[in-house]
Amino acid sequence: MTRLLLAAALLLAPLSGADAQVTPERRIEAARQRAASAGIPVALLDGKVAEGRAKGVPAERIAAAVERRLASLERARDVMGGGARPPALTADDLGVGADALDAGVDPAALGRLAHEAAADRRTVAIAVLTQLVQEGMASAQALARVTAALARGPDELRRLPGEAHGRGQGQGHGQGGPPATVPGAGGKGIPPGRGRKP
Repeated sequence: MTRLLLAAALLLAPLSGADAQVTPERRIEAARQRAASAGIPVALLDGKVAEGRAKGVPAERIAAAVERRLASLERARDVMGGGARPPALTADDLGVGADALDAGVDPAALGRLAHEAAADRRTVAIAVLTQLVQEGMASAQALARVTAALARGPDELRRLPGEAHGRGQGQGHGQGGPPATVPGAGGKGIPPGRGRKP
């Protein structure tokens, strides 16, 4: 009996040692390698790491945040890049797409917008869609408003969240302006994945 227990202990010892080698740094590197092999820009994960380290977040939490972010990015890529003629998605597109899914935007609405919006307006359009859903609007209704605004021009698109918020507060049409999460002129806004704690 003693020999059996000793043999079992010897067999399990290497496994325990292997588990101990899975450090946060190794988890982060594994996520980076998985992203690279999947065609997802590694910079989208590196930004999450840099953000966490700058805030003094423990390494375990940073690794978990990177793994969650990668899962969201993979899902966004699948949702937005499907179909017979998938759009050429940029890193910014993937970043705001992942944010949209994390915020509760319906995948079907995100996928349709990714295909219908022009390449130079896609990132802003998805950010506006996300903002409207976060304000309580249903994804289908938000998609209809974003699509209509796209047809009127980029200025109308950026103004849309402020208009919806103003009407909800009883303010005048267009007051309040776009929220900070909506990119301004030229598509510049909060970088994908920023604004959330790791």
